[in-house]
Amino acid sequence: MKLLFLACLSPSTGNHTTAERIRSHIESAGHTCELRDAAQFESPAEVANLVSENPQFEGAVAIHLFRAGRLLLDTQVPFGVIFGGTDINEDVKVEQKRAVMEQVLLKARFAVAFTDRMKEEAELFLLSQSSKIYVQPQGIQTEVAEKFCWTEFLRSSGVSSEHVDELHVFLLVCGLRGVKDPLYLVEGFSEWHCENPLNVLVIIGPKIDPVLTAEVEAVVQRTAGVFLAQERSQQELHAAMKRCFAVVNSSVSEGMSAAILEAMDLGVPVLARDIPGNAAVVKHEITGLLYSSPQVHLSDSYCRPLLSTLPAKQNQDRTEPPKADRVQFDIRGIQ
Repeated sequence: MKLLFLACLSPSTGNHTTAERIRSHIESAGHTCELRDAAQFESPAEVANLVSENPQFEGAVAIHLFRAGRLLLDTQVPFGVIFGGTDINEDVKVEQKRAVMEQVLLKARFAVAFTDRMKEEAELFLLSQSSKIYVQPQGIQTEVAEKFCWTEFLRSSGVSSEHVDELHVFLLVCGLRGVKDPLYLVEGFSEWHCENPLNVLVIIGPKIDPVLTAEVEAVVQRTAGVFLAQERSQQELHAAMKRCFAVVNSSVSEGMSAAILEAMDLGVPVLARDIPGNAAVVKHEITGLLYSSPQVHLSDSYCRPLLSTLPAKQNQDRTEPPKADRVQFDIRGIQ
């Protein structure tokens, strides 16, 4: 079967990584899968023309009901959709977008939600299509770069310390865009750093929103204890995650955070904002800490001792994130 796969493919983002993993899995099952960036197309008519080309596509898949799914509304081939996160958590609040997404869901042969909570939200805010929505946790795969120098990474990020091994480095992994809210914890971490200089926050991720990127750079420049690292390869990022004290998430909205899953797979505790997408993955005080405000839990007396014990607790209550090669994504559902 020849399939068209539409997704938002901004470089080094979770959506891009997820799309590549699903594409690889589909092709390993014997299908042909052509991955295209949804941003390439301005209308459903353009996608319909592409689908009808010779040899024509026999089916299609899209990640994100609005950004990619709407582009399939004029196609004559069966298709399935995968909820992205912001479509169900944010876009449903906009009436015009919600109406479009309802049409996509009505026409789709199947829909995939990463969590039970995401499925429940879709059923609540969109026309009830419960029978066609399947819950499939996102698969992840970690690969740590062999030649990675932690000291050099910190130095290049602006962290200067004679006692690198004593630092408690919290790594905020996110693309610099509004929904990730990278400045949410900056003030709280800076205050904590002033109390104990061993605690530092390093932000790392692609510069997606130019305006927000400039703001982050300016704030980091004048804020003690907070640093901005240059974007690294996936393998180097995983190596940095493995060396850090904890991985941080500050997003306003998440479907299922790949960075959180990767941290868990690497045995690193997480400090995650208490939103539905994160709460569906993180067991509070078992696999990580959930926080609801910048000041909550940022203290030596609570945060550090608890995070230090989390890897042991994870081993006692081990709920492994699914590996990419274990995801049973059956494309036959669109036939």
